[in-house]
Amino acid sequence: MCRVSDMNILRGRVRWVLIFWMFVISAVSYLDRVNISIAGPSIEREFHLDHIQMGWVFSAWVLGYALFQAPSGRLADRFGPRNIVTLGAAWWALFTALTGFAPARVAGALGILLVTRFALGIGESVVFPASNRLVAAWIPSQERGIANGVIFAGVGAGAGITPPLITYVLVHYGWRWSFAISALIGLAAGLVWFLVARDHPHEHPWMDRDEAAYIDAGLPQSAPAVRGGTTLPWRTILASKDVRAITLSYFCYGYVAYIFFTWFFSYLSTVRGLNLKSSAYYAMLPFAAMAICSPLGGWISDRLTKRYGGRIGRCGLAGASIALAAVFVGLGTHAQDARVASLILAGGAGALYLSQSAYWSVSSDIAGLSAGSVSGVMNMGNQIGGAVTASLTPLIAKHFGWGMSFRVAAGFCAVGALTWLAVDPEQKLTPIPMQEVPI
Repeated sequence: MCRVSDMNILRGRVRWVLIFWMFVISAVSYLDRVNISIAGPSIEREFHLDHIQMGWVFSAWVLGYALFQAPSGRLADRFGPRNIVTLGAAWWALFTALTGFAPARVAGALGILLVTRFALGIGESVVFPASNRLVAAWIPSQERGIANGVIFAGVGAGAGITPPLITYVLVHYGWRWSFAISALIGLAAGLVWFLVARDHPHEHPWMDRDEAAYIDAGLPQSAPAVRGGTTLPWRTILASKDVRAITLSYFCYGYVAYIFFTWFFSYLSTVRGLNLKSSAYYAMLPFAAMAICSPLGGWISDRLTKRYGGRIGRCGLAGASIALAAVFVGLGTHAQDARVASLILAGGAGALYLSQSAYWSVSSDIAGLSAGSVSGVMNMGNQIGGAVTASLTPLIAKHFGWGMSFRVAAGFCAVGALTWLAVDPEQKLTPIPMQEVPI
């Protein structure tokens, strides 16, 4: 492999090559999870499912994803993000393909779908805890907002390209082929990641001394146990009020975000009456807003943190952004025109994603080289919120209307915003004796 001295274009930028490919991994992982929301109506017809049963299928994926966040983060801390992301990509490519092969006309067909989607969730659970572990080792503290913003822009990019891509494949080749193509894309992304990634800057053959020194100088000071290469015990992580606060806030965030990932396309097509092509087009808007606002929020967060400190730059920005999202989400369904409603709700998605990088920057700053474990716990809260909304949203809509579903989501935004008041972004996690753990 070429050394960086022979590749001037990469001089001083190797860390951004890895961040860019994590953006790609993020985008592909969302392609492989959101494709089912586009294929959902076709699957419902072929499997004879109603919206409630389809909500179970959505929730099965989120449940597997949520339950394995913390274990996946621990694996990334122990074995490194390079190996764990590669393994995860191969796993989720397999179960994405198996979703497309699921038989519809056998006893227990719904159960097969549930098991397959649960297993897919397990494979994809490695992505963001591992990416946060990568950030903790590779990215100076003053660049973590924009780095996380770029990674999570992949969420919007992947989810944004999914409606037109899957719709095209679905119309021309059927919904099953959409899963096969998604699986191949995921497998290719994982292979490239294995070739270009390393767990630490000093292991990378493209790294030069100046960039290595810059990274080392910018890494935050951690507790002695973390600096020594050991992971924090679970009791220390779970006892932290800051970890609990950002986990609760991320639960609220996930409840709102997953409305867009699971039910927004169906809302536009079945409730607002848009045709398939129009639904695919307007369903892209929230994800385009996410892709733009995620790195923008990270950039703003870094600038504010540098000038005013983490209390304003991380916590203040996150709280204000989620509060703004509450306004947009609460007002969106009141618009009479479906296209206007789509724009307003897309504004809510964008405002929500202005806060995205703050969660991951704070968790990596306070946890050091245990960032995978801490962010895994935090993201478990997010995904549990997603599992709740996947099943609860159609129930609320059935009994109280879709407007109430979005107003409930706005209420969760408000709670998530207020929870940031309890977070201290400067408080590093340190191992504590068993007797000091609060009951």
